[in-house]
Amino acid sequence: MPVISVDHLTKDYGHGRGVFDVSIQVEKGECYGFLGPNGAGKTTTIRHLMGFSKPEKGKTSISDKDSWEHSAELKNTVGYLPGEVTLPQGLSGTGFLKMMEGMRNTKNDDYLKMLLDKFDLDPNISIKRMSLGVKRKLAVVTAFMHDPDILILDEPTSGLDPVMQETFIDFVKEEKARGKTIFLSSHIFREVDASCDRIAIIRDGSIVSEFRSGELKSSHDRIYRVSFKDESSYSRFIAKPFRFTSKNHDKLRARVQIEADRVGELTQCLCDYEIADFVEIPFTLEDYFMSFYDTGHHFEGVRA
Repeated sequence: MPVISVDHLTKDYGHGRGVFDVSIQVEKGECYGFLGPNGAGKTTTIRHLMGFSKPEKGKTSISDKDSWEHSAELKNTVGYLPGEVTLPQGLSGTGFLKMMEGMRNTKNDDYLKMLLDKFDLDPNISIKRMSLGVKRKLAVVTAFMHDPDILILDEPTSGLDPVMQETFIDFVKEEKARGKTIFLSSHIFREVDASCDRIAIIRDGSIVSEFRSGELKSSHDRIYRVSFKDESSYSRFIAKPFRFTSKNHDKLRARVQIEADRVGELTQCLCDYEIADFVEIPFTLEDYFMSFYDTGHHFEGVRA
């Protein structure tokens, strides 16, 4: 039986906003990545999982407990990190952590100290004086401090600096190794690729693909970066009916995604042009993700 379940969830806010017939099953000890840009439906799904919203159709549950009916219980037992953090301004970080300990009726000083050290957080200052990054670290510590078996993390590294992002990814992998069940939404490819066992891509409120992370590495597609010696060669080549994942006119180079059994066709075609170099690029999560979106969208990662 799955630990986290989203069963044909629909919530239509109108004008194409919401989630539509979304189904997700997360097994015990699994880290499940929910990948999509802002506005795709990630937070809406998570708010239903945490019982903040009632489904229009379908059902969400955690540990076989209906999220809406058992909302209060789940909020105290699940490690939840919201995408947007709102903290009480009248407390210090220490005061807030003590308040959360009281609400959850849990206390683990050793584990809390480990988290404060790991995320380099001094809680003995006023929340009002904290920067966005420090508030985010406080929210991370709060989500993990009661050592929950189930974690729901919405854009967890948003607002963290690159060093803390890496620290967080390493910590998630450690928690997964301890048997934690983790649902992690993000638009950051590195975060999802490094930590998740299975990944779903959501677009416009609907899941368009679900796969195990290792499946991409055995993809039959190949990606090649081709650089040209002159503008004429570049311009004539990009007019060919190949699938281009990126084009860079300034550097006279392009990336081509092609099935393995058509590589010979590509290399034969290139004989007609002045080529500076021809390099195979490993097929990545970003490349796969972008195949579901118009190339006009911009996401984290290096192109061309």
